[in-house]
Amino acid sequence: MSFFDKMKQGASDAAKKAQQTVEITKLKTQISLKEREIEKSYAYIGEAVFHSYRNGDWKMAGKDIEGYCLHITGLRRDISVLEAKIKAVKNEKECSCGKIVPLEVKYCPACGLPFDDDRSFDEV
Repeated sequence: MSFFDKMKQGASDAAKKAQQTVEITKLKTQISLKEREIEKSYAYIGEAVFHSYRNGDWKMAGKDIEGYCLHITGLRRDISVLEAKIKAVKNEKECSCGKIVPLEVKYCPACGLPFDDDRSFDEV
C-alpha cells in the first residue's frame, strides 16, 4: 500500500469516526430532551396530586396522573430505542448480564452467554 493510499484510508477512517460522533451526539441530545420531558411530567403529577388534596378529593387527580404515567412510559420506551440506536452506531450489543460487547462477539466475556446471531442486540 502506497503512502497516498494510507493517507486516503486514514482520512476515510477519520470521516467515518466524525460522522459516528455526530450521529451519537444527536441521539444523546434526543435522549436528554425526553428525560427533561419526563421530569416535567413528574412535576405535573405532583401538581395534580396537590390540587386534588387541596380540593379534598383525591380521586380527582386519577385521570391526570394516569395520562402523565402513560406519557412517561412512552418516553422511556423512546429512550430505550434511542439507546439501542447508539449501540448500533457504535457496533455494540448488550448481554443480559449488562456487559457491553462488540457486535461480532459470539459469547459474552463476562458471563459466557452465547449470543444468538438471529436475535437483534437490543433484545438480549
